[in-house]
Amino acid sequence: MIPAKDEAERIAATVDAVHKIAGVDLVVVVDDGSTDGTAEAAERAGAVVVRHAKNRGKAAAMETGAAAVAERDGARARHLLFLDADLTDTATGAEPLIEPVLAGRADMTIGTLPAQVRADGSKAGGHGFVVRLARSGIEEATGWAPEQPLSGQRCLTRVAFEAALPLASGFGVETALSIDLGRKGFRILEVPIDVRHRATGTDWRGQVHRGRQFLHVRRALAARSALPSRKNAR
Repeated sequence: MIPAKDEAERIAATVDAVHKIAGVDLVVVVDDGSTDGTAEAAERAGAVVVRHAKNRGKAAAMETGAAAVAERDGARARHLLFLDADLTDTATGAEPLIEPVLAGRADMTIGTLPAQVRADGSKAGGHGFVVRLARSGIEEATGWAPEQPLSGQRCLTRVAFEAALPLASGFGVETALSIDLGRKGFRILEVPIDVRHRATGTDWRGQVHRGRQFLHVRRALAARSALPSRKNAR
């Protein structure tokens, strides 16, 4: 399942790649209020497309996509694989997320990505303060400190997904998923995957994005009484 917002240039390649992942028999794209041709490009690539008339955020797109999958499930509910829309042909690298869930060794897998670089070859990312906040908050709540707490590349059982509803809004959704499922005893496993997404830089757009991330993650932690203590903040 792929939440997408204004990804007309990348979504078709991503959908094509996801179709090649062993075990994937349905690709759903949720067009979350795009103003470009995201939905049309996804449909041409063979995805089932569900549209939001206006942008409602990633959590809402995930919930809409999961509902669309449930409508097509037979006697046995499908597991849910969530991937970012901008992975293009590297999305095939997410395949290792599926096996531990299928084998019953994990209720949710989280993809850990290699170091990302920008188009010009420079290192992507900021100063790591959002990652540190999310990691420390998850550890505060569950005793487990994930390597990449903000990764959106995840596979989980339908039971696990429904146990986490309603999802936290905005960029806090991944952090909240780990806390809510961890507290309920679901098994979470990080799995190295080789995928590449459009990385944000250190320009003002990137800084604004990370500022929003920080606020959303902090809100999700506060709602779960999981703001890290000073000794656990790192």
